[in-house]
Amino acid sequence: MLDDALEIRRLNALEGYRIIDTDPEATFDDLTKLARLVCDAPVALISLVTADRQWFKSASGFDERETPRDISVCTHAVAQDRPLYVVADMAADPRFAEGPLVAGPEHFRFYAGAVLRTEDGDALGTLCVLDRKPRPGGLSEGQGGALLALARQVMSLLELRQMLHKRAEREAQFRALADSMPQMVWSTRADGHHDYYNARWYEFTGVPAGSTDGEGWNGMFHPEDQERAWAKWRHSLETGEPYEIEYRLRRHDGAYRWTLGRARAVRGVDGTIARWFGTCTDIHDQKQISEQESLLSRELSHRIKNIFSVVSGLVALSARRFPHAADFARDLRERIVALGRAHDFVRPQAVAGQARRMTRLSQLLAELLTPYRTEDAERVRILGDEAEIDDQAATPLALVFHELATNAAKYGALSRPEGRVTITSRIDRADLIVEWSESGGPTVKGPPATEGFGSTLAQLSTETQLGGKLAKDWRPQGLVVTLALPLNSLNRKS
Repeated sequence: MLDDALEIRRLNALEGYRIIDTDPEATFDDLTKLARLVCDAPVALISLVTADRQWFKSASGFDERETPRDISVCTHAVAQDRPLYVVADMAADPRFAEGPLVAGPEHFRFYAGAVLRTEDGDALGTLCVLDRKPRPGGLSEGQGGALLALARQVMSLLELRQMLHKRAEREAQFRALADSMPQMVWSTRADGHHDYYNARWYEFTGVPAGSTDGEGWNGMFHPEDQERAWAKWRHSLETGEPYEIEYRLRRHDGAYRWTLGRARAVRGVDGTIARWFGTCTDIHDQKQISEQESLLSRELSHRIKNIFSVVSGLVALSARRFPHAADFARDLRERIVALGRAHDFVRPQAVAGQARRMTRLSQLLAELLTPYRTEDAERVRILGDEAEIDDQAATPLALVFHELATNAAKYGALSRPEGRVTITSRIDRADLIVEWSESGGPTVKGPPATEGFGSTLAQLSTETQLGGKLAKDWRPQGLVVTLALPLNSLNRKS
C-alpha cells in the first residue's frame, strides 16, 4: 500500500480528471475491446481506484460498474512501481484466493494490469485483462507490450478529456465575465473573422444572434464611417497594431451612437496572432458634453484674450495721463502681452475624460522668445532634454522666461546685436534643470543693488507656484540663471 502522503496526492490527481461516475464513452470502450482481443481474455477493464472502490470507466465482458476497493487487485497494482502487474493464478495467492472475484461466481484466476500513470508519476488505476483460467506463463511479450501501449492511449484520452473540460470551463468563465461588462465585447479569428459577441452587443444592437458574424458588423456602422472603419481594421490585421477608432454604431431603435472601438491581438508562443479581442464603448453622451464644453472653452478663451487687450489699452491710456509712469506702463504692457502668449498654451481643451493639455518646453520657449530672435535664428538657442509642461505650469514658466528675456533685452546680452542667449535643459532624476546663459552682451559688474518687481515675481513664480529653486550667477561675460524644477510640478498626470 502507498503511504498516506502519496495516496492523498494520487487521489487528488484522480479527482482532477473529473472522470469518476461519468457516462460510458465509445472511445474508451474501443480500447477495452481491443485489449480483450489482443490478450485473448474474456474480460478487460479500465479500472480507476478511488478511496473506497474501484470504478470502471469501461468494462468489456463484465457487467458491474464498480467493486469495493478491498477486493480489488488493481489496488495492489497502483501501489508498486512496475508498469505491468501480473498475477498468474489468483487462487494460489492468499491475498485473493478467498475473495469474491476468485471464490465467487466469476471464478477469475488470471490478472494482468498496465498501470495508468500520469506524467507526474501518480497511478490512477489500470487497463487490465482477466481470465477464468490461470496462465502460468502470463502474457506473451507482444501481448504485454500491446497492453502497455493501450494503457498509454487511455491516459492520452484522459488528458485530452481533461484539457477539453478545462477549456470549456475557461470559455464559460470568459463568457460570464464578458456578459457582465458594460462594454460590448467581441472576438475574431486571426484573419479578422468575427465569431463572438457578448450579450451586451445584442442588447445594444437588437440584431439576431450570429447575424453580425464574419463581416456583418460593418453594416451596423453609420454609412459615413464604414469605409474608414474597414480601412483601420484592415491596417491592424496586416500589421498587428492595436485597433482604435471612434464611429457611429446603430442602436436597436435605429439611432446612431458614437462608440469607441478598441482591439488588441493575442499572440501564440511563436509570436503569430492567434485571436483578436475587442470592445465597443458607448461614448455618445460624453462626446456631446465634451463638444459643449469645448464650445464654452473657446468662447471663454476668446473673452480672456479680449480682456488682455482691454487691460493693455487701459494701461496705455493711463500712461498718457501720467507720463512719469511711462516706463512702468511699458513694462506692465509687455508682461500682459507675455501672459497672452502663455494663454495660448494653457487655454482649456474641454474634452470629457481627456488628460490635461500638454505642451513641450521647447515649444513654449520658442513662442515666448520669437520676438528676440529677429533674423538670426542662433540669437536664442534652445537645447537639451525635452519635457512636457501641463496647462497649470505653463503660466508661471512663461512669466519667468519673459522676465529674463525682457531684462536681457534692456541690460544684458539681447541689448546688443552680437549678444546670445542659450537655454539648456536636462533631466536629473526627479528634477528638470534649466540653465539660461547670456554671452556677448555688456560686461556684468555684479548683481544689482536692488531687485525689481519683475525679478521678485519670477522668483516667487519659481518657488511658490512650481516648488522649485532659482539661482543667479552674475558672471562678467554674462548672467547665468539656473532653475531646478520638480518634474511632478510641471506635469501633473493625476
